[in-house]
Order: sequence, then structure tokens, then C-alpha cells
Amino acid sequence: MEDAHVNDDNERIILVGRHETTSYHGLLDPRGPYLKWIAVFFMCFLSFGSYYCYDNPAGLEDVMKDDLKISSSTFTSFYSWYSWPNVVLAAVGGILIDKWLGVARGATLFCGFILVGQIIFGIGGYCRLIWLMNAGRFIFGIGGESLSSAQNAYAVSWFFGKQLNFVFGLQLSFARVGSLVNMNTIHRIYDSLDKDVTGPHRIGATLLIAVSTCLISLVCALILWSLDIRRRKVIQEDNPPDPSDEFHIRDIRHFSASLYSVFIICVFYYVAIFPFIAAAQLLFESKYDLSPAWSNACNSLVYFMSAILSPLLGYAVDKTGRNLYWLMGSITTTIIAHALLAFLFVHPVVPLVLMGISYSILAASLWPMVAFLVPKKMLGTAYGFMQSIQNLGLAVMNIFTGLILDSYGYFMLEIFFIICLEIALLASAFLYVYNSVKNGMLNDSPAVRRAKQELLDGKGPDSSNNAAGASSSPDEDEQKAINT
Repeated sequence: MEDAHVNDDNERIILVGRHETTSYHGLLDPRGPYLKWIAVFFMCFLSFGSYYCYDNPAGLEDVMKDDLKISSSTFTSFYSWYSWPNVVLAAVGGILIDKWLGVARGATLFCGFILVGQIIFGIGGYCRLIWLMNAGRFIFGIGGESLSSAQNAYAVSWFFGKQLNFVFGLQLSFARVGSLVNMNTIHRIYDSLDKDVTGPHRIGATLLIAVSTCLISLVCALILWSLDIRRRKVIQEDNPPDPSDEFHIRDIRHFSASLYSVFIICVFYYVAIFPFIAAAQLLFESKYDLSPAWSNACNSLVYFMSAILSPLLGYAVDKTGRNLYWLMGSITTTIIAHALLAFLFVHPVVPLVLMGISYSILAASLWPMVAFLVPKKMLGTAYGFMQSIQNLGLAVMNIFTGLILDSYGYFMLEIFFIICLEIALLASAFLYVYNSVKNGMLNDSPAVRRAKQELLDGKGPDSSNNAAGASSSPDEDEQKAINT
């Protein structure tokens, strides 16, 4: 019987080898070293349209308020209407990815929502129908955050264990290229339109031109779908599916305190970034007497720094590990940047460069942590919940941002951002202590992290939560093995 079993295994290997030589070769060979980097190219541009169009209002703040005759609170509501649906739907999107759609179908569907939402937003602006613009941002938001969850799940599924922080940084870099290009082109598109096109018609035409970037994202999603089909065929040939790897919604109850701490950090950190950028143009014009063009250029510095530094810092985090040290350092630096804007008259370039560096560090160190805190079968769900909780915070805080601006001005808004960052810093300190008590992987060096992961892979799928702080700490035998 054993000889028969060996022969069966040999026959399967021969058949797989034949399939490889007849079906896959060259750059598109899933077992080769090149296909994953081709996929990275399209992963990076997957969210280009989403990020470009997300900050269309920020790049048009001055003319949008004048042409549409709206207040600061109505203007910031464009961001709230983006965020509100994702309080629930980003988590739902993550569950759909893990349970039914898969990453490829999900990413394509969500790109479709982005495209339709931006078209409606543009038509609403053209007709000066604020309710229709809000509806467009709502639909756009359904796709935007769920697409980010799909993008993160793509990165982990292709790169888990190697170059993951670098790939996250690279994705963020190209996403921020979308935001950066928006900040430096959208107002120029508005200015370049025929002078006979004025008021709401001019705003609407500008927003509809931006729809072209959403088409780029949709094309990337379709290409990635094709590449992922090729990769998954090889995975199924080499590693037949294990029924225990199937995702069940009830598995959500195993989310750990570490994961919820990551969620809290995500919310309170990004509150001090995105709402700030959305409202900062007029701050630079009023406090520093900058022109609208220079205000937009300064406002884009955070994204510009992120586009340059995110891959480099992601590579540094890959090489050094110690994600929690990087995380706490980035939050502290962001607090300093907002304090400079609140209390001093230092040129805004200085605090914005600091903010761009710290923002890049946080993105490269925070988001990959989720991969160490949940099994792979739950990655879409975990990232979906992270996006949902983040958007709950952004939806509420964008409302507060508009109210604080209208009632108290920019100084009190900066104080509000500093308080939010201090909460994020406290949550990261708790995560550091909790991770140490649970002997988690989050602040290990790469060598120690690999040793723990090899040990856990030998034990089975349920042990991954223990090492990541999701359940209980490893027993004494495990600890001795890790130490040696």
C-alpha cells in the first residue's frame, strides 16, 4: 500500500510538472519569480482612480464653495457621505471577499461602484444638486473602501512572509500618486475650461473629466483578475484545498484585543490626516497668505512625501521588524507637526514634510500587522472591519471638522487633531504591552518572527492566533523552542 501511495504521489508530481511546462512559462509562470511583480504593478494602480477622485473636493475647495454657494460644513459633508456607507459596507465587502466573491471579483465590482459614483457626483455638481452630489459620494464610498480591503488582501495573498511591508508601502505610494496628481491637476483642469462655462457647470465638467481615472482602476482590476486565476490554479495543484481553511462568519468572534487596538490607532491617526488635508487649503491662504495654487501645492506635500518614502520605509520595516517602535515614532512625529501648525508661524512646508514622513512610516508599519493577527482566510474580513471602523471615525470627525471651523476656527481644529493623535499614541502603548504579555510577533525582529511562524506552521492553523496575541500565549515547550 505504501508503494502504491508513493507511486500515486510521483504520478501527481509528473502531471503537475507537465501542466507547468505546457501551460505556464516565462514571465507569466506563477511558480517563477516574475509574475508577482507584474501583479504588483497593477495592484499599485488598482486604487489610483479612487484616490484621485476622493480628494477632488480638497483640490477645488475655494471654487467649489463659491460656485456651488455652500458652507464649510456642507463642503466637508462630501467626505462624510463617502465615509458613512463604509461604517457598515466596508466590513460587508470584506466578508463578501472572504466568503463568496473572492478578491478578484470583489475588486472588479468595487471599481464599478467607484466609476458610477464619480459620474453621479459630477452630474450633481453640473446641475448644482447637492443631494445628488451626496448620493454620488455615497456610491463612490461603497466601492472606495471595499476596494482598499481587496487591494490589501491581494498584497497579503501574493507576498505573505516576504516583502509584505515593502509591497504595502509601494501600494500606498502609488495610491498617493493619485492624490498628489489630483492636488496638482484638478484645479488646473478647472482653470483650463472654456471661460463661457461658469459656476456649477464648470465644477461638474471638471469632476466628469476625472472619471477617466476610475476607468484606469477598472482596467487594472480586470487584468489582476486574469493573473490571479493563473496563480490560484497553481496553488490548487500544489496544495489541494483544506476544508478547515473555509471562512465562517462566526470566526469574527475570535478577533483579538490586539486587532481592536490596531483599529483604534487607525481611526484616531487618520482623523488627523484626511480631514486636515480636506480643510487645509484655506488655512494656508488665511494664516500664511499663500495663493490658492501654492496652498494646494503645500497641501499635496503629505502625499508627495508618502509617494516617495512609503516603499523605502516599507523596505526598512521589512528588514528591521519592530513594527510597534516605528508606529509609536510616527504618531509622535505627527503630533509635533500639528503642534507647529497650531502654536507657531513656521512655514507650513516644515510641518507638512514631517507629517508626510510620519504618515508613510505609519502606513508601512500598521496595515501589515493585520496579517499577523488573523488567519489568511479572514484577511478580507479583518481589513474590511478596519476600513469600516476607520470610516465611522472619519464620517463623524468630518462633521466635527466643519462645525469647529465654522464656529471656532483653525486653532481649535488643530487642538482637536492633537487630542486624537494622543489617543492613538495611548492605544499603541497598550498594544506594545499587550503584545509583550502575549508573546506576539508585532514587535519582533524578522529572524524571531520567522522562527515563531515556522513553529506555528508546524502546529496547525489554530495556533496563529496565539502567537499574534489573539488568544493565549504559547505554552512552555513552544517558548523554549522559540528561545533556542
